[in-house]
Amino acid sequence: MPKIFTALVLASLVFTVGCGSKGKKKLAYVERPAEKIYLEGYDKMGRREWPRAVLLFDEVERQHPYSVWARRAMLMAAYANYQSNKYTEAISAAQRFVALHPGSRSAPYAYYLIGICHFEQISDVGRDQLETQQALDALRQVLRRFPNSEYARDARLKIDLTNDQLAGKDMAVGRWYLRRGYHLAAIARFQHVIDVYETTSHTPEALHRLVEAYVRLGVLDEAVQVAAVLGHNYPGTDWYQDSYRLLAKNGVTNVAEAQSDAQTDEEQKKKGSFISRTWRRLF
Repeated sequence: MPKIFTALVLASLVFTVGCGSKGKKKLAYVERPAEKIYLEGYDKMGRREWPRAVLLFDEVERQHPYSVWARRAMLMAAYANYQSNKYTEAISAAQRFVALHPGSRSAPYAYYLIGICHFEQISDVGRDQLETQQALDALRQVLRRFPNSEYARDARLKIDLTNDQLAGKDMAVGRWYLRRGYHLAAIARFQHVIDVYETTSHTPEALHRLVEAYVRLGVLDEAVQVAAVLGHNYPGTDWYQDSYRLLAKNGVTNVAEAQSDAQTDEEQKKKGSFISRTWRRLF
């Protein structure tokens, strides 16, 4: 995944004036002007010497904590840590920046950097998804606080990806329950996907798995209703064909009739998505 941070943003941090933990490495103390230390750190970043750049930016803060250069150095250290894949340090520095300088013109980027650091640590759906949830929360902060910023569009795209990831985790757990015969637990997971992650790519399968779970429980009326929702919204998918065949195999022939009954008029369509409204009506 490409690293984010354009030359334009870097340049603005260098030339625009905006309104250490225990055991951390430090340079030998040699008092120098803040600007000189900062520009040396910036030069190291240009050479991709990220650890050295972090030390220099930290030194700006240590020697000149109340200067405008220290404010810039704090965010640049966050970025250099990010480039070194030191996500924890990057997040910590960015969080400290927004806590101390919430009104800075660089605050949108700091919030965005926090989200990206979490996003790039997202693991596969077989593992814990805490990082995914933290990425989602941080990216939502970007949209809530800075909806018109240059980072909002990418934040929206990544929010969609994180939602898809979280839905995928629910689907994986739901399938596991279904395979082992824990049908009610499986139904709860698949319903959660429909309720919370309706716009993700997992929705058609979630509907089909619900049909499958209801059939296994012998609750065919509910299975037919869910299949009708699936057929109305995703009529050309393999998941609908699988549901239709499954119901036919179990003697159900009125799926098309139920699907027709599930149609709503234009006024109702304005009250929310078809899936959400039908779901509330059925369950």
